[in-house]
Amino acid sequence: MQDPGTTAVFGSYVLAEQGGVPVVLRDHWVLTEGRKIAAVTPTKPQADTVLDAPGRFVLPGLMNLHNHCFSEAVARSHSEDGAGRKGGKSIVYTVLLPLTKRGLEIYTPEERMAVARMGVLQLLKGGNATVMEPFRGELVEMFDAAAEMGLRFYGAPYLFSTSDARMQPDGSMVYAGDDGAAGLAAWDALHAKWEGHDQGRIRLAMSPHATDTCGPDLLRACAARAREVGAPITTHLAQSDNEVAIIRERYGRSPAEYLDWLGLMAPDLLAAHCIASTDDDLRLMAARGATILNCPRVFARGGRPASFGRFRSHGVRTVIGTDGYNMDLLGEMNAASIISKLMAGTGEIATSPEIISAVTDTAAAAINRPDLGRIKPGAAADLTVVDMSHPHLQPLYEPRRALVALANRGNVDAVMVDGRLLIQGGRYLAGDEATIMAAGVAAIEKIWSLPEAQAAFAG
Repeated sequence: MQDPGTTAVFGSYVLAEQGGVPVVLRDHWVLTEGRKIAAVTPTKPQADTVLDAPGRFVLPGLMNLHNHCFSEAVARSHSEDGAGRKGGKSIVYTVLLPLTKRGLEIYTPEERMAVARMGVLQLLKGGNATVMEPFRGELVEMFDAAAEMGLRFYGAPYLFSTSDARMQPDGSMVYAGDDGAAGLAAWDALHAKWEGHDQGRIRLAMSPHATDTCGPDLLRACAARAREVGAPITTHLAQSDNEVAIIRERYGRSPAEYLDWLGLMAPDLLAAHCIASTDDDLRLMAARGATILNCPRVFARGGRPASFGRFRSHGVRTVIGTDGYNMDLLGEMNAASIISKLMAGTGEIATSPEIISAVTDTAAAAINRPDLGRIKPGAAADLTVVDMSHPHLQPLYEPRRALVALANRGNVDAVMVDGRLLIQGGRYLAGDEATIMAAGVAAIEKIWSLPEAQAAFAG
């Protein structure tokens, strides 16, 4: 991609940083030079490109540290209203794992790339600047699409002790295969190819899939390799009651205790969901400095709360991701706030500044990136610009509260990554959106037409 020049972005509101504290500045400009923020100033600077529209809220590029482009698309509009849950069970084992595995067996490379491009497009249009994406390792085109389309990307190809996990009619799980060594070898090859691409815009995270699909030897090996090369470690933890029961039966521990026993419960661990964690589990995670990736809407649609406020109340660093629900980070922020307030019975928790921090500076701290998640000179030139002039956002008194409580992905006006303007006026600048979407939809519908897919979604 071409190196960026200079860009000046006007914000009626700018979420900047002064003395290490986020502050909202009125009527300021953000100047980017190359890949860095050069200045935050009340006077209009000279620049190659000028974005000068009123009513904009200029935010640090939003960070989404848990998303699934492929499985989200496979499940979209099929798994609502309890469909596919087989007696109320998690769709992870009835829909997501088996159908994504089958899809990758029948896809051509072009179809895999179509799915990846569609996902990246939806992420960018939703205001995401940085994304950590766990995915089946066969979908290597996720790296190509992110590199091509400009997203800041932490690719996290799954590692499994067994990649073939299926739920039986009685709710029991059957696991087949031993894929750990092959998965680590594939991860090493991807790391050699992609780590640090485009001056560090593309990186890898280590992603053992979950506690019930990864045995002790693989988890220890993953942690050792990740720490050798400085990669974040991300996994699914206590995402269902079934997982908790399996780990208790196998090892006499909770999933959190299992990871602690193996040495993974540490500041470099990003643990997705944790909805079946006990208070003792959360206290353990807080003591070890781990991070919870809170994705409330994917569980809310199944009737179960995943409360950001509960995790934070135990002192656990908590950030917000979209998981497999529509890649709408602003919607996820709203849900995190509302569900937390509902579960706690008070409107005084999960405040708007906390929620915004969870997708900016707190998320940056979770992956040890002080150059991300903030607007200040020297930081990476990643910006998300939200148009606050829409009728549903007016009249406007406090922009952070309005952003979390009232804004939606349709209000995303611009996204910049590494000084490159990728979204402007709500549109992707470097390709035809209709063409990208048509190819991606056709690829997903190829899976939907499979008999096993129709059976999975039926019950």
